[in-house]
Parts: sequence; C-alpha cells; structure tokens
Amino acid sequence: MDLNATIIGQSIAMLVFVWFCMKFVWPPIMTMLEERQTQIADGLAAADKGNRALEEAEAEKAIILDQARGQAREIIDQANTRATGIVDEARDEAGGEKQRIVASAQAEAEQEANRAREELRSQVGALAIAGAEKIIQREIDAASHKDLLDKLAAEI
Repeated sequence: MDLNATIIGQSIAMLVFVWFCMKFVWPPIMTMLEERQTQIADGLAAADKGNRALEEAEAEKAIILDQARGQAREIIDQANTRATGIVDEARDEAGGEKQRIVASAQAEAEQEANRAREELRSQVGALAIAGAEKIIQREIDAASHKDLLDKLAAEI
C-alpha cells in the first residue's frame, strides 16, 4: 500500500474532526442526555410515589367508609332504640289514661248509683207517707215524723 499525502491529509482532517467533536459537540450532547436521563428517573420516581399515594388513599378511603358505615349503624340503632322508647312511653301513657278514664267512669257510676238510691229513698218515703195516710185516713205531719221516715229509708 502506498502512503501518499492524501491519506495523511485525510487522516489529519479526521483526527481534527474527532478532536473538535470530542471537545465541543460531545459534552453538550452528553449533558442533554444526562439531563434527559435525570428527568426520566425523576418521572419514574414521581410515578412510583403517585402509585404509593394512590394505594394509601385507597386504604384511607376504605377506613373512612368503614367508619361511616359504623356511624350509620350506630345512628340506626339509636333511632330504633328511641322509636321503641317512644312506643313504650305512649303505651304507658295510654295505660295511665285508660286507668284514669276507668276510675272516672267508676266514680261517676257510683255517684249515679248514690243519686238513684237517694231518689229512691225519697220516693219510698213519699210512698210510705201516702200509704200511711191511706191506712190511717188522716194526714201525718212530715216534719214531725222525718226522723222515723229517714230510719225507714235507711233500712230499705
């Protein structure tokens, strides 16, 4: 092989081109590649962090839902207990009202019976006087014999 000036010139030009690229072109390209690599790594880290945050949020959501369900059960139980209490109170009040009405009706019936007895006693007394007048055929003084008639009415 024959070495001539063209090959030597081309070799020198190639070496200058390689040196120029290594000195001025290669460092900015490497810097951009490293920045891009850093951005990709940061993005992947942020995605992992986001996934962990999502998992934590899901777990927290489940806890909050369980708490809300528990509170709802408590509220329903309290409402049922209160409803039962209200029904029992109403039943007790109705029983008391029933007893009051029955007692009132019994007292009223007793008063009516006493009133009827008194009326019957007065009528029996009047009949006794009328019968005695007819038997004796004369008038009896009601004021003077009132005690006798009251005793008679009381016995009846």
